[in-house]
Amino acid sequence: MFYPTGPGQNDGGLSRKHILAAIDESLLRLGVDYIDLYQVHRFDGATPIEETMDALNDVVRSGKARYLGASSMYAWQLAKAQHCAAACASSGFVSMQSHYNLVYREEGREMIPFCADQQIGVLPYSPLARGLLAGTRHQSQKPRTLRAGHDPLATSRYDESDFDIVDAVREIAAETSSSPAQVSLAWLLSRPAVNAVVIGATKVAHIDDALRSLDVSLDEPAAARLESLYTPRHIQGHE
Repeated sequence: MFYPTGPGQNDGGLSRKHILAAIDESLLRLGVDYIDLYQVHRFDGATPIEETMDALNDVVRSGKARYLGASSMYAWQLAKAQHCAAACASSGFVSMQSHYNLVYREEGREMIPFCADQQIGVLPYSPLARGLLAGTRHQSQKPRTLRAGHDPLATSRYDESDFDIVDAVREIAAETSSSPAQVSLAWLLSRPAVNAVVIGATKVAHIDDALRSLDVSLDEPAAARLESLYTPRHIQGHE
């Protein structure tokens, strides 16, 4: 919910008209009576937050969604939405889907601490940095998968400096008899407020890695090795 789904003025954003129309269309496409978690995927600065939260509350009150989630915004924007919901005694967000992984940790500055304090669940997307942390790209070598070689977002969001972290992930994976993907997911699942990760599984092996990461235990020295190599960067993914 947010990105345009058609050419019309009301086919995108978080206006009341679009929210109420979009939920009905989603239910029809899915063939269900309600959605467990209904997410807005960005903050809409062109629509008053009061209008957005009131419409989302109506979606919950009507039984069309059980809970509300948000995604990729600044901590102050989430706080504004939550304050609006609390002031009107209406439904607020129970989860935040953020761009968060070993090579992009800017959400750990304000968003993750805010969610932990307010008991808002965190659902990181791109947990493997579009395959980088799973070993699909090697420095100065050809990509190992089709997606790795044709993914402009991966090129724009991650760079050569990130391979130091990738190398550390591989080393710890070898030491713990696990895969780089399992180590990366295990680190993420150990972070405060993180309840689950959003994986883009296209193979059974991807699901196996995700499940096996639950059995990977990283001690403090291993986690410190992974975290010490991080390079701060500009905020990404909120646009």
